[in-house]
Amino acid sequence: MSKETDIILSLNKTLNNPITRNILRYLSRKNRLEDSLELLVGIKEKSGIGCRMNSFLVGTAIKYGAKAFGRNDTNFLKYFKDITTRKGLVNVLKGIAKYGITRPQKLYAPFLVVWDFTSMCNLRCKHCYSSAGKLAPDELSKEERYNVIDQLSDAGVVAVAFSGGEPLISKDFFDIAKYAHEKEMYVSVASNGTLITKEVAKKLKEIGVGYIEISLDSTDFKIHDQFRGVKGAWEKTVQGIKNCVEVGITTCIATTTTRYNYEDIPNMIDLAIKLKVDRFIHFNFIPTGTGKEIIDQDILPEQREKLLNYLYDKLEEDNGLQVFSTAPQFARVSLERVESGKGKDVTPTHFAGVSLKGKAIALADFIGGCGAGRIYCSIEYNGDIQPCVFMPIKVGNIREGFLNVWQNSEILNKLRNREDLKGECHDCPYRYVCGGCRARAYAYFNDIKAPDPGCVHNINYWNEIGREEVIEKREEILVTA
Repeated sequence: MSKETDIILSLNKTLNNPITRNILRYLSRKNRLEDSLELLVGIKEKSGIGCRMNSFLVGTAIKYGAKAFGRNDTNFLKYFKDITTRKGLVNVLKGIAKYGITRPQKLYAPFLVVWDFTSMCNLRCKHCYSSAGKLAPDELSKEERYNVIDQLSDAGVVAVAFSGGEPLISKDFFDIAKYAHEKEMYVSVASNGTLITKEVAKKLKEIGVGYIEISLDSTDFKIHDQFRGVKGAWEKTVQGIKNCVEVGITTCIATTTTRYNYEDIPNMIDLAIKLKVDRFIHFNFIPTGTGKEIIDQDILPEQREKLLNYLYDKLEEDNGLQVFSTAPQFARVSLERVESGKGKDVTPTHFAGVSLKGKAIALADFIGGCGAGRIYCSIEYNGDIQPCVFMPIKVGNIREGFLNVWQNSEILNKLRNREDLKGECHDCPYRYVCGGCRARAYAYFNDIKAPDPGCVHNINYWNEIGREEVIEKREEILVTA
């Protein structure tokens, strides 16, 4: 029996039995979990006997969970002094109460919501998933945007990432982002960086933006500007990165890898270190939005595998730079490296931003891989809810109630089940820690359960695609490959 299986059985025994789940359901109501955690970590000092009893029950659940993954429960508790971490734990416990222990774990609400705040953008990127440009006539009003934050906060969403388009163009952005911070949500921004002057960077810091992800596609300004559709973009973007680093915002360089810049990734890592950013993320290319027009620039599965192993090597280096990838295969690659004795860390998903060691590696089965519709979802500028920004499938609208859509959408619930994936993804021993990129599966085959053709284990599907004919051939390929 593997260590992972042993841990899963232990969790099922302690947290997945009817008594424990009934207790968790009771604690999930009326903010009992939140109050109990505050008492447990010493934030809340005075309480009645009921709250103390609730706190004891929560502490017991944490103790067993921490023990299963090789953590000392006393030291483990210190992490929950942070509001973001506490909200994450509450989310997980509510998920266990509602769904039981699942692989991967189903959550009560998403950890992260990426909000395409506006359709407006000052660049014309060749790979833009939202085909951004002009102001859309059906964008949410400012009042509706405040309501979005209220709904996400009430649902227990841990973090909101403002994206677009370019979110900084919207006149409502700063007020709404500040409001999200006031509602104790972790606030991040995905930007092209061209509008981030020193004054803007200071304002972002002041309103509570904790993390900013700035897109930069090459160390060569000509390649970046060509990819982004505007001359001079590279220089403004790099200056925006410097400004964010200077004011102390956790800063990430995000690079979408295509054949345009594949060979430049090592230079990008060096530039990230030189600019003193905190993180570098390799973004999977998804042929959606305007990206459909450059589908022939997708890298080969073998190239992606080589790149992910290179990124893992960089992750293991002690150079102060966190290195991640949105490709869910990164979790599989990292686990393979650990199993072969050629690595120490497993990175379950770029959303978590953590590396796992020892018994905690088993957590990858619960956290790992593609997070679309499971760890996170997206909201469009008009309130439409999608599983992922790269997966243009409307599953509902914010006006229908965010939590209602999250918990009851047929599409989202399908994405949470890894047992009926197609192709090699179905039989892959790493399907819980990876699962393949569902957005790439949908983009290539119009099927959220299809194999991810970017993985070396699905090479037959990649070879049969004939990318210039993919729209016509994709259903046939699923049957014959």
